[in-house]
Amino acid sequence: MSLAGKRIGFGLTGSHHTHSQVFPQIEKLIEEQAEVIPIVSYTVQTTDTKFGKATEHIERLEAITGKKVVKTIPEAEPFGPKNPLDCMVVAPLTGNSLSKLSNALTDNPVLMAAKSTMRNQNPVLLGVTTNDALGLNGINLMRLLNSKYIYFIPFGQDDPFKKPNSLAAKLDYLVDSVKYALNGKQLQPLIIPYMDENMVK
Repeated sequence: MSLAGKRIGFGLTGSHHTHSQVFPQIEKLIEEQAEVIPIVSYTVQTTDTKFGKATEHIERLEAITGKKVVKTIPEAEPFGPKNPLDCMVVAPLTGNSLSKLSNALTDNPVLMAAKSTMRNQNPVLLGVTTNDALGLNGINLMRLLNSKYIYFIPFGQDDPFKKPNSLAAKLDYLVDSVKYALNGKQLQPLIIPYMDENMVK
């Protein structure tokens, strides 16, 4: 499937260590001639970490996409009927944002863009990255797995022995996941070995 001319919203939430893995995937979408609209949560806008300054992440997003980053809920709301997206990607999706989305809470621009896209009955693709996906957040993950218009980048346990409740999306599958979601399908298998060396021998 060609992504040429497709309007893809790309939302980043605060799993800061994952951002460096996300940027190359955005570049791949653009190589496929998709129009990518960057959207960030308030945490991404304001938090500096050892993985980079907030301003640096914003600048890189704007340089890659050639578009101003959407930073407010009012800026994201028009992705409803007025200015729809063909697909909304949220990667990384933190456990905090996962729980809010599954409970219909909308308190940042990324969640507003996701809500607006579902309102249009268009796909929302999630790249989950959270330490409690198999813990307290498990109920929220299951709710989203059974929700219409919601799709996932295949995920696995990124550190099953030290962080047994943690799940992380395998971002190498992001572009293919977008193509499947646009066709109303979930890329399979959904649950994959994240790192072979973590497997019990």
